[in-house]
Amino acid sequence: MNELEINLKETNPQEFFGNHNKNLNVIKDYFPKLKIVARGTTIKAYGEEKLLVTFQSKISKLLNQYNNNNYLNPELVQDILNINGSNSLLNSNKLLIVRGVNGKSIIANSSNQIKLVESIKKNDMIFAIGPAGTGKTYTGIAMAVKSLKEKLVKRIILTRPAVEAGENLGYLPGDLKDKLDPYMQPLYDALRDMIPSERLKLFLEKGIIEIAPLAFMRGRTLDNAFVILDEAQNTSHSQMKMFLTRMGMNAKFLINGDPGQVDLPRKSISGLKEALRILKRVDGIGIVTLNQSDIIRHNVVKKIITAYEKIK
Repeated sequence: MNELEINLKETNPQEFFGNHNKNLNVIKDYFPKLKIVARGTTIKAYGEEKLLVTFQSKISKLLNQYNNNNYLNPELVQDILNINGSNSLLNSNKLLIVRGVNGKSIIANSSNQIKLVESIKKNDMIFAIGPAGTGKTYTGIAMAVKSLKEKLVKRIILTRPAVEAGENLGYLPGDLKDKLDPYMQPLYDALRDMIPSERLKLFLEKGIIEIAPLAFMRGRTLDNAFVILDEAQNTSHSQMKMFLTRMGMNAKFLINGDPGQVDLPRKSISGLKEALRILKRVDGIGIVTLNQSDIIRHNVVKKIITAYEKIK
């Protein structure tokens, strides 16, 4: 039996093999005819010479991905193993968006997420359309943080309709911040991955980063800002028109939403659906559609969305 040994001394083997060896298990499943043993900084494979040559080539690509981006997950391992030749997902210049807290690599994990990154670079107004878990908000916030770090904008503004589309917060206990925070929590969660807590607190206090309900955008002109409207499917006609016309000079507007998850009252028209129909041919506006293949949550989420799609 032939043997191949690969040394990972310049790589963190624990991160390369994944939490609970999840990345390694994907590799083993891909090469069922090889005996693969990982110990310390060494990975050994035993089997036919032809398979070992393929194994070495695939491991080399995985190592390049990890060493260039400090990032590897089971889905990306599977993508790389299944690709013959070049693939845009392996282009490190496109994968890495920004370094987050403790050097964490914030990555565009799928081809459509990469398209979203490219569309944000190219256009001043972008619509990101897709179901939950496809990375619309997370990717958008990463691009906003990148723009702030590179001083392309002076502030980040994140907004969403609160309590479905009506923004009726009066019945909730506490002050305004207490009422809003539960609806804005996904935005805070993403920011905490990308900006150290003390700096994030300072940015929020100084208004460099603002998280506010959509109603607070009325009457404003948003200059020198990266502005993200989340859950846009729950805007009305007037809310959407109001928001889109807030765009000032040197501004970047990203509108995220899932047209299949509208929480508006019956017979109400979704401002997102209407805007997509009206603006689809307007120059300078990018529209990127994400789907189940872009979901980076638990695999069960993909199955749930697929199952619900079948009953529409």
